[in-house]
Amino acid sequence: MVDEVTPDLPKAGLADTAKAVGASFFGVRGSAAHQRDVASLNPVLVIGVGVALAAIFVVALVLIVKLVVA
Repeated sequence: MVDEVTPDLPKAGLADTAKAVGASFFGVRGSAAHQRDVASLNPVLVIGVGVALAAIFVVALVLIVKLVVA
């Protein structure tokens, strides 16, 4: 397998990380975007944003269920 030389991409910020994690939640990330993300995203930030978005999702589901059941 030949390693591709990737240009130095600027590090992604919080908004870029949130978009990448959000797209991953729905499985709509393309291959080219994935390769770009691997080169520019900070793994620690990805984990943090992922945990935060998952928590927000769970809280939203709980609130929706409480509104429907009440």
